Amino acid sequence: MRRFVLQLITNDKFSSVEHRVRANRDGPRISVACFFSSNLFPNSTVYEPIKELLSDEDPAKYRDLTILEYTAGYLAGGFNGKSHLSKFRI
Repeated sequence: MRRFVLQLITNDKFSSVEHRVRANRDGPRISVACFFSSNLFPNSTVYEPIKELLSDEDPAKYRDLTILEYTAGYLAGGFNGKSHLSKFRI
């Protein structure tokens, strides 16, 4: 599951992690990039905050969206250092 989905379905109860680097002075730094594609097995599942976690005091913070919708906007918007999920806030 993509990391942003957990933040969305829990209505910010769990936050997505930001990229962190922990470097060691001894030895070289090694970076490993992992890519996940929603294009291999596209689906139309709609993700939304879990209804049982919502209340009048804690309403939904994000609108419903699909992985394809999120990915298309993410790739089109470039990498500006901000969470793309924030574009789906209500």
